[in-house]
Amino acid sequence: MQEFDRAAILCYIDATMKHLRIALVHDWLTGMRGGEKCLEVLCELFPDAPLYSLLHVKGSMSPLIESRDIRTSFIQRLPRVASKYRSYLPLFPSAIESLDFSAFDVVLSTSHCVAKGAVVRPDALHICYCHTPMRYVWEMYDEYFGKGKADVVTRAAMALAAPLLRAWDVRTAGRVHHYIANSENVRTRIRTHYGKDAAVIFPPVDTGHFILSDRDEGYSLIVSALVPYKKVDVAIEAFNRTGRRLVIVGKGPEEKKLHAMAGPSVEFLGWRNDADLAGLYAGCRSLIFPGEEDFGIVPLEAMACGKPVVAFGKGGALETVVEGVTGTFFGSQSAHALIDAVSRTESIIFSPEAIRAHALLFSRERYKNDMLAFIEEKIAFHW
Repeated sequence: MQEFDRAAILCYIDATMKHLRIALVHDWLTGMRGGEKCLEVLCELFPDAPLYSLLHVKGSMSPLIESRDIRTSFIQRLPRVASKYRSYLPLFPSAIESLDFSAFDVVLSTSHCVAKGAVVRPDALHICYCHTPMRYVWEMYDEYFGKGKADVVTRAAMALAAPLLRAWDVRTAGRVHHYIANSENVRTRIRTHYGKDAAVIFPPVDTGHFILSDRDEGYSLIVSALVPYKKVDVAIEAFNRTGRRLVIVGKGPEEKKLHAMAGPSVEFLGWRNDADLAGLYAGCRSLIFPGEEDFGIVPLEAMACGKPVVAFGKGGALETVVEGVTGTFFGSQSAHALIDAVSRTESIIFSPEAIRAHALLFSRERYKNDMLAFIEEKIAFHW
């Protein structure tokens, strides 16, 4: 009887899913980072769902996402939006609320800013995969808008806008029926800021794209957007002091500043395609991860190649890096602490096989299966 009931429920879910109108929502489409890799899996799971976003820089996403029916807000039409979209942050709440979801039964948002504020029909279901509550006005406010991080005009504007954005972020938290956090770290933030609980499903790591490697070409690697909270400047200072070789993959608004401070042992490669990146992981001595992340897919990509990670010991890294087994931690975001951690890492004999085995626990297929099971269960209960 139990097996019959389970089969009947699965048939019901399958039939229901075929008739539901589903929409996907993502904050913005400007490049393939960790959040966009989560979105890409949802695009696979729901191939007919249109994709809504504040803005879309054409050609910046994977072919799968670029092929979708992408619908944008009025932010898309603002001046210099491709490079200056963060300057329009105070307009983002109005922009997400201007998008029309009245035709949809289910809205699936992936949010680190305002996507979770989408306005859905009273009888519709809204599930949010939350990378973090709006980082720009909560934990990371000083990193983006503190003294020395932004110009005087921007700081003054954000001093006025930030309280309003925080109030909006909290007020709209109830628009989501079910939250999924990308880590226990973010689950705590959701509970703190929104007063809501969340399930935890770790983001996908395309472990099959990376091969086990024992090559050591003498460089440490950073793969990161070049934005303040990533603390790439700390790594550059550390490697300038020691003369060790550091290769940096990534682009962003901090790029000019970071180039100016880099010594001869630091090399910038810009963004690289997946094949080039896999080769860089395979040849590195270690991955350097100096920022405090919500979760962090990059360390697990390096681990999938069997490479140890030198990580700041806070945030999502505590859920992915195992001290002495898959890497080492440093306790403060300072050049001195990082230098010490790199030295300790190079003194440890790591097992590449054990490191890769750990990374496989976070595979893309696992994320895909867990997300589909969660969504199907909530749809079954909702209808």
